[in-house]
Amino acid sequence: MSNDWRESLDRAIDQQYPQLVKIRRHLHAHPELSGQERDTSLYLYQLLGDLGFAVRMGPEGCGLIVDHNAKPATSRVAIRADLDALHIHDAKQVDYRSQNDGVMHACGHDAHTATVFGAVTALKTLQDSGELPWDVAFRGIFQPAEETCAGATGMIKAGALEDVTSLIAVHMDPTRQVGHVGFRAGVLTANCDEMVIVIHGRGGHAARPHEASDPIAAAAQLVNALYLFIPRVTDSQDAVVVTIGQIDGGDHANVIPECVTLRGTIRTLDGVVRRKTMEHICRIASSVGQTSETKIDVQFGLGCKSVVNDAKIIQVLRLAAREVLEPDGVEEISRPSMGSEDFAFYLDQVPGAMIRLGCTSDRVGGSGLHTPTFDIDEEALRIGARILARTAVYLADPDRERRLEANQASGVW
Repeated sequence: MSNDWRESLDRAIDQQYPQLVKIRRHLHAHPELSGQERDTSLYLYQLLGDLGFAVRMGPEGCGLIVDHNAKPATSRVAIRADLDALHIHDAKQVDYRSQNDGVMHACGHDAHTATVFGAVTALKTLQDSGELPWDVAFRGIFQPAEETCAGATGMIKAGALEDVTSLIAVHMDPTRQVGHVGFRAGVLTANCDEMVIVIHGRGGHAARPHEASDPIAAAAQLVNALYLFIPRVTDSQDAVVVTIGQIDGGDHANVIPECVTLRGTIRTLDGVVRRKTMEHICRIASSVGQTSETKIDVQFGLGCKSVVNDAKIIQVLRLAAREVLEPDGVEEISRPSMGSEDFAFYLDQVPGAMIRLGCTSDRVGGSGLHTPTFDIDEEALRIGARILARTAVYLADPDRERRLEANQASGVW
């Protein structure tokens, strides 16, 4: 097969690379929290609409479903990005520093969006010029509210997966150098369940705690017990992470409050371990409640399943990456992350895969995800767009299965 279309695809991405950087920096400077991404969505709607895409807005004006044409397709490849930012203060001293105080793109969603923008616009350029080797029906999904695990389900209800037979995505990875990409077939991320614990006590004067049932003391005891005993009742070879991220209780230094609320997460890789961990938490809470003479209610909220990458789609992504990267740039991820991703909701419906895109260099990057100094080497945008665009073409190949079998050993199409 001629390499002409691949070279044309790379040229199209190279030509728009300055715009990808501009888009990423605009979004980084104007972040919006989960469920509030209306300005972000409108900004992208105008850009993509002006380029001739068929664009539908997501629920309540947040998110976009972007097609090259609105015609139904029997097989459509979707490429997904996320739009929302986090409650984190941007501590970087750069021109594109967040202008929304206390809100920041600290998880790379601005870069995911620019990368997918680059992939779909390059595909459209070659589709319009007739340079693709076969017809490629593709869709861009720009979803809101990934951080709250609400965006994917809303976009699915809005029709994001109509006619879609495969789905691909990237996630920025500050632990990898730019030019390196991580791949893993099977389980990539953990199950994540939200946990809300309400401790009901009996308030009183700080000088006379014996007349009260102190929910703050019970909260301290409970957090310590969870952190101490959950690992002791779990097989050491089973991954479990229980974290309390918020404690809310009391209004005055000299008043014992009536109630304290704890919020946290449970992360597991196995369904049985997940269920048993919830049971252990409830038993520990009941015991602490008895000893502290408080009533403790435990509720488990919206859960996000593991991202389970489809092996065949990972194979196609890996082949595409081998064409884009140096030989040592294609890396295997040895074990799953205990982070979570609502990309998993899409994978309940269609096969798909997510890869980790290195974004750190000697020049920029290196701070971890969800930190106030997180940044990327923007060369990752070009690399990610090339891999995603090529993969979309290969996934649309009507003879894909035969080509995969014939070229699996060499990685050449």
